[in-house]
Amino acid sequence: QIEELILQQPMLSPHYLIEVWRDGHLDAVDVNVELKREYRFRLAVDKEHVARALQHHIKSFIGISVQVRIVDIGGIERSLGKARRVIDKRPCE
Repeated sequence: QIEELILQQPMLSPHYLIEVWRDGHLDAVDVNVELKREYRFRLAVDKEHVARALQHHIKSFIGISVQVRIVDIGGIERSLGKARRVIDKRPCE
């Protein structure tokens, strides 16, 4: 579902990574996503606007709060074969 929302944003590329981690007793989610190459020179204000818009869409359509980070092009590791999109950093219990 998060991928669908990322792909609806015209400035965002399909390269993203979701990190799930523990914040006290609650789970927290970070969504790291790259801009499309043609938007790489955008101002930080534009990037922040895109990040906030994606956060809002995720909260509205999925119902969870996430932290969205716009990372540099190439900041998300590419892999051959199936991409690893979610990293679970929560401690094993």
